[in-house]
Formats: sequence, structure tokens, C-alpha cells
Amino acid sequence: MLTKLRICLYMALLIPGVAAASEATVKQAMQKKYPGVQVESVTKTPIAGIYEVFAGSEILYVDENVNYLIVRGRLIDVARKTDLTDERMRVLTAVKFDQLPLDLAFRKVQGNGTRKVAYFSDPNCPYCKKIEPDLAKLENVTIYIFLYPVLGQDSYEKSKAVWCSKDRVKVWDEMMLNGNPPKTAGTCDTPIEKILAYGRQKGISGTPTLFFADGQRVTGAIPADQLKKLLDGAR
Repeated sequence: MLTKLRICLYMALLIPGVAAASEATVKQAMQKKYPGVQVESVTKTPIAGIYEVFAGSEILYVDENVNYLIVRGRLIDVARKTDLTDERMRVLTAVKFDQLPLDLAFRKVQGNGTRKVAYFSDPNCPYCKKIEPDLAKLENVTIYIFLYPVLGQDSYEKSKAVWCSKDRVKVWDEMMLNGNPPKTAGTCDTPIEKILAYGRQKGISGTPTLFFADGQRVTGAIPADQLKKLLDGAR
């Protein structure tokens, strides 16, 4: 019996498309039961019979018959002490850096500016203000700052004021690092609506959201050492 089982497992590994067919079946079942949900991908997880479903910029977990859903759950590799959900989200939501609408951002160059990171931020976001001092300490980096006011009208008005100022970097730093908002209102044309539309399209639902040169996306005020590690690794 064990020998037959080993042979079956061996043949399954040799026959191309077996895993893909199983994943395709799960995708079909998901689409049938939830026709309004756009399923982008289905992938096997390390847990037998459990599949990762990427839909609507979120990761869900389902059984092979889609009888059960795990929504907003985290899959943790205990041995490696690693959040597998977070790892997969970085892969699935990655964006090629040169495909970002960099012309809609303003640049802050530190040192020789050879490294690069894109940064979606809201002027009233406390987590953005928390990460700002760490960003300011980075060496030899160009920071592309996207004004992304998702926390209300006051955020929108402050973003306009920054964009319309003569020295955007100076006004931004004064506000985010020193707590002094812009002194004059913004009355010029801005790219803010285009940035918000792009963010909705890419599922950017929170700030800060950072994109590194290798395409990795990270949301939240990550520790300074992790920020530096990601920047160094993205060369």
C-alpha cells in the first residue's frame, strides 16, 4: 500500500499541470460561488488542502472545495518565524519601479541619490510622521513623494499647499518633521486626483506605502533597520 502511494506521489510530480489543474479547479469553484469577486490567482500553500486566493488586492485562504474561507488571516511559518502572508503580499502586489507614475511625485534627493524609493503619504498620517525621521537619515537615496491624502479634506488641502509651494521638499519636511503646516493655501493645478486614482487601481489602501527599486511594496511604519535592509537589498 505504501509503495503504491509512493508511486502515485512520484507520478504526480512528474506529470506537468497536475498542481495547476488543481489550482484551476479551486479558481473555478471560487468564481462560481462568488461571481462578483475578481480572482487574480490561486496558489497552493504549504498546508495540504489549503489554497491561497488573491482577489481584490487581498489574500484569502480556502479549502479545495471552497466550502470555507479564511479572511484577513495570517499564515505563519513557525519554524522560520516568518509571516508567509506578508511575504506573498509583497510578491503579488509588487510594481516595477519604472512603471510607477514618477512624474506625479516630487523628489527629495539625499546624498548622491543613486538609490531610490517611492513613498505614498498623507500629511495627517501619524505612521507617516513616525517613519519620516528614518527616511530623512537614509544616505544616497532619491525619495519620490506621492501626495496621497486619504484621511479627509484637511489632508487634501495640506497636500495641495505642498504641491503649490515654491520649495515642496522644504515645506513638506517642515510639516512632517517639525509639525508646522504650510502657511499658504494651494491654488495651482495638482496631480493629486491622478495619484488617488492610481492608488485605488493598485489597491493602496493605507499610508505610508513604500515601493522599492525591486518592486517590493511595504505598508506601514517599518523599523529603521528593516527600511535600510529593504533599500540595500533592492539595488
